[in-house]
Amino acid sequence: MGRNSSAAVRKRTARVLRRGALHGLCAGAVGVAAMTAGEKAEQALTGRPDSHVPGRTFRRMPGAAMPRRGANLAMHVGQGVLLGAVRGIMADSGLRGPWASSMFAVVRLTNDQIAENATGTGAPPWTWPRSELVIDLLHKAVYAFATGLVADRLAARDAPGLRHARLRRGRQPDVGPV
Repeated sequence: MGRNSSAAVRKRTARVLRRGALHGLCAGAVGVAAMTAGEKAEQALTGRPDSHVPGRTFRRMPGAAMPRRGANLAMHVGQGVLLGAVRGIMADSGLRGPWASSMFAVVRLTNDQIAENATGTGAPPWTWPRSELVIDLLHKAVYAFATGLVADRLAARDAPGLRHARLRRGRQPDVGPV
């Protein structure tokens, strides 16, 4: 079998996914720290109180047995760290830079909205007061770009998607697997 046998490609793909997820967990932790610092600075300027929606959402999740006191922090940090795995996989696959971080910001907001709306603790963003929506989008963008910066730095210099693009630009069905 050649270098690009299907077994070799699957093995290489699994390695990219594992490595990316690990990089992303680390990047997500940095992203949460950046978002939290930004939130605290914004709250000091605006006087906006802490949101307790993450904690209420967490406590309504099936199988959740978290006391009220730690639920907000657990949901805030847990979501950010775990979701960072997605951005890490993106980076290790070759999806990097501001474009990828912009894509990831949408994933971050969508993740929150699925959990909040499914549990009945939130409402769709387009129903929110505009000032609240702008603040939330800003904080999610800080998280996404900080997470992306770290994930991109940790990612392997070469990635399957980048190798594919060097062979022929764009999505080409007759190129690969690389």
